[in-house]
Amino acid sequence: MNTGSVTSASVVQQQKTAQSPEILGKDDFLKILVAQLSNQDPMKPMQDTEFIGQMAQFSSLEQMTNMNSSMTKFFNNQLQSSMTDHAHLIGKSVEWSENNQVVSGKVQAVVSKEGKVLAELDDGKQIDISLLERIETGE
Repeated sequence: MNTGSVTSASVVQQQKTAQSPEILGKDDFLKILVAQLSNQDPMKPMQDTEFIGQMAQFSSLEQMTNMNSSMTKFFNNQLQSSMTDHAHLIGKSVEWSENNQVVSGKVQAVVSKEGKVLAELDDGKQIDISLLERIETGE
């Protein structure tokens, strides 16, 4: 009888209720591994290759989690950098096409919204920086 799998399942279920459903992290994986080791049959211990394989999976999971965290920080820094790169637009007059017409306005601020850098105009309207077709010195 393999009691490790029963205990592992109960640990997983407890973790699912504690966190959001169906999301397992590296802590959950480590708890399952420890539960398996502590509840294994002494007459039939876990094979070395099986243990090494699980540790390799844990290591991969940890590295992917760290990479995801690093990438999130990188993207946030890039967005901040992009806002700073467009700060020179403040006080400038800009033009863009909207409904086949050229529209203009004066930039009052540069803002970040939902991952996009927007120019906020004097009338409160926000325009995606990528839509700008002309930039002039403000008068």
